[in-house]
Amino acid sequence: MFSFHYVPILLSILKACGVVFLLLLARGVIWLINLLIVAPMSDPLKNMQGPEGSALQNHFREVMDPSVSPDTHENWCKAYGKTFRFNGFGKHDYRLMSLDFRVVSHVLNSTIYEKPWQTRTILSKLLGRGVFAMEGEEHKVLRKLIMPAFSTQAVKAMTPIFFQKAEELRDRLENMISHPPSNSSASLPPLPPPPYSSPQSLAETIIDIAHWTSRATFDVIGLAGFDYQFHSLEDDSEEMYLAYRNMFRVADKGPGLKGLLKLYFPIIEKLFPDESSQVTNESLRVIYNVGKQLVENKKSAILAEKACAKDIKDKDILSLLIKSNLSTDSSNRLSDADLLDQLSTFLFAGSDSTSLAISWCTHLLSLHPDIQTRLRDELLSLSPCASNASTSPPNSAHAQTDAIDSLPFLDAVIRETLRLCPPVHGTIRVATRDDDIPISSPILLRDGTVIRAGETIPIRKGSYIHIPIEALNFSTDIWGYDARTFNPERWLSLPLQARSPAHPGIANLMTFSFGPHACPGWKLSILEAKIFLTTLISHFIFEPAADIQKYNAILTRPYVYDQFEYGTRLPIKIGRYAV
Repeated sequence: MFSFHYVPILLSILKACGVVFLLLLARGVIWLINLLIVAPMSDPLKNMQGPEGSALQNHFREVMDPSVSPDTHENWCKAYGKTFRFNGFGKHDYRLMSLDFRVVSHVLNSTIYEKPWQTRTILSKLLGRGVFAMEGEEHKVLRKLIMPAFSTQAVKAMTPIFFQKAEELRDRLENMISHPPSNSSASLPPLPPPPYSSPQSLAETIIDIAHWTSRATFDVIGLAGFDYQFHSLEDDSEEMYLAYRNMFRVADKGPGLKGLLKLYFPIIEKLFPDESSQVTNESLRVIYNVGKQLVENKKSAILAEKACAKDIKDKDILSLLIKSNLSTDSSNRLSDADLLDQLSTFLFAGSDSTSLAISWCTHLLSLHPDIQTRLRDELLSLSPCASNASTSPPNSAHAQTDAIDSLPFLDAVIRETLRLCPPVHGTIRVATRDDDIPISSPILLRDGTVIRAGETIPIRKGSYIHIPIEALNFSTDIWGYDARTFNPERWLSLPLQARSPAHPGIANLMTFSFGPHACPGWKLSILEAKIFLTTLISHFIFEPAADIQKYNAILTRPYVYDQFEYGTRLPIKIGRYAV
C-alpha cells in the first residue's frame, strides 16, 4: 500500500528531474543559438561569394546530382571564380568549394584536413575500418603495408587472372547471343529509347553490362586480392557476392533523413531497426564469416610454408598483409580484425570501381560507333593470341600485357572514360584546426576586397571543404571547350593546362585523387579495364539500348532514365563482330 511518507521523496525526485530537464533545455537552446547565429558571424566564409539561399536551404542537390552538377559548377565558377562558398545544411553551415589546384593540393596533402567523422562512420559501417576510413598515423602505417601489392610488378603478376576472367565473361556473353535468355525482366517497364540508334542495327541481344562486369571484377579481386575463387560469374547467387550486392543495393539509395539521424543518434537503429538495417547487418554477417575463414586458411598456409623454410611466393593482397604480420617489427602488424576490414574494403574498391569503369566505357563506345570501330581496329592489330593470354606461358602473357598496355588509343579511351565518368563524384574534408589556404586564382570577396594569387584565405576549425572531382574533370579551363564531350583523341595531344605541373592528379586525372589518400589501386584498375575491353571489343559490337543517366551514391552508378526505382542497370545491345 502506498505510504504518504514517500511523497516528499517523490517530490524531490521530480524536482531534480525538472532541474536536469531545464539545464538540458537551456544547454540545447544555447547550442542552437551558437550554431545558427553566433558562430556564423565569426566564420571567415561568410564574406566569400557564393550562391544565395534561405536560412535553412541547402545546395546539396546542385552540388551532388550528376544531372545538374556540371551546369552548377560551371555557372558558379563563372559567377564567383574558382573558389567560393555554398550552403550545407543552411546559412549557418557555409562550405568551401574550389577548382583552384593550389587550394585542392593544399587540402588533400595537409594533415590538417581529414574525412569528416560522418563519412568515416558510414564507410566503417559498410566496409569496416579499412584504409579508406582511416586517418592520421593509422592510415599512414596501413598504406605503407599495402602499397607493395599495387606496385607495377605486382599488378603485372595479376594479369593472367584478368585475362582468365575477361575470357570467361566473353564466353558468357557469347552464349547469351546464341541462346538469348528468357524474358526474366518481364516485371520491368519497356526501355526508353537511347539518344543514339544505329540505322542498321547489328546487335539484337540486350544485356545489363553493369551486372555482368560486376560479377567478373568481383571474381578478379577474389583471386588477385585473396587467392580465392568466388565463382560469381558462374552463379550470381554466390553467398559473398550476393551479400555485397544486397548491402550496396540498400546503401545506394542514400541515407535519407532517418539515416542521418542514425549517424548522430545510433540508438535509433537499435530501438527501431528497419529493413535496410536488417539487410546490411545480415550481409555484414555473411561477409565477416566468409572473410574470417579466408584469413584463417591463408594464415595457416603461410605458417606451414614458413615452418618448412619455404619461400612464400604468394603476391595477393591478403598474403602480403599476413606476411607483414609475421614481421618482428610490431609496427608492421595487423590484428585479425584489421585484416578482415582490409579484405572487405578491397573487395568493394577493387571490384566496383573497375566494374563501373568498364561498364561506362562500353556505354560510351556504344554511343560513338566511329570511336568503337577505331578502337577495335587497333585491338585487332595485336597478334591473335593477345586476348587469350590466360592460357599462355607467364613470360608470353607478360609480353602480351605490355603490348596491350602500350596501345595509344586504348589508353586514351580508358582515360577519357575515367575523366567523364569518375567512380567518385567528389570528396570532402574537414579542417581539424584553423588554417590559411593558399590560392593561385584571385578571389573577390563580398565587401569588394580582392585576395590576390599567392595570398591565403582563412578557414576555421570544423569547416567543410568540398573537392569536386567531376567539376575538375569537366573544367573547360583545363580540357578545352569540348570538356564534356567523349573525345579520346584529346589524350593523344593533351592541352597544355592538363600537362601542367599545376594539375597534380594521377595520370593527369582527378579521378583517382592524389596525395596521401590517393587510390592505391589505380594501376590495377586501368590495366584490368584495358584487358577486359581488349577481350570484349575484339569480339562484340555494342549499341545503345536505353537512355542511361548517372546517380551518386557511394559511387557514381548508371540507371535507366525514368526508372530509378529499379536500381543500378546499364542495358546495352550486343552482337558478334564479323571480320
